[in-house]
Amino acid sequence: MSAQQVYEASSILKVVAKDWRELLAGSEGYLTGHDRRGLYRHTVVWGDMDSMGHVNNCVYNKWAESGRCVWGRKFAALDPQNAEAWTEMFTPRGQGLILKSIKTDFKFPMTWPDYVTVYHKLGTEPTSETESFTLDVLILSELHRRPAARCVEDIVVYDYRKATKVPLMPFMATSFKDTWRLQEEAKRVNSERVQDILERVRDLEQQTWDRPDAVEDHGSGTK
Repeated sequence: MSAQQVYEASSILKVVAKDWRELLAGSEGYLTGHDRRGLYRHTVVWGDMDSMGHVNNCVYNKWAESGRCVWGRKFAALDPQNAEAWTEMFTPRGQGLILKSIKTDFKFPMTWPDYVTVYHKLGTEPTSETESFTLDVLILSELHRRPAARCVEDIVVYDYRKATKVPLMPFMATSFKDTWRLQEEAKRVNSERVQDILERVRDLEQQTWDRPDAVEDHGSGTK
């Protein structure tokens, strides 16, 4: 490889090493900024493992639940006019979001030590009439830099005072619509970034293969 090709390869590796979460999760529409993410580099502790020597299945659901609460409460900072209502969304004092069901697909057995990052995104675009909706969950292993589990949460909008499900409050519906728009934009932008990296890698491979002074493989006679 020429000096320029080495520089190009190192710049690609730098982007992948630094932004792997954004490239992986963002290309699926997850919002990965500090103002949106749930759990970030959450420590996997030894006690998370069971007698089989890997993280117990129920721990993934706990991570998803904790990530959802953090994700929901962060809307308070994004919508300061309704901060109190957002903050109380996971309390029994008013209207909130409760988990009706969760489906978890385990991708590989995690072990200690490791860190997990948990992202949530809206599975469908909510409206002012929405009484229930789905959240997609991505649980990433930092050690392996790939999804350790994926969840789908069925969420119900519930009024604790009336003990019944209700539609989203108008300000919640508006915030969720904005979030949906940002998800779609994140998907487009990061998918383009991934495609650009792939093209750069292919170009680099082709350049090094086509070089007239390509070094033979240890005298084997093949390039």
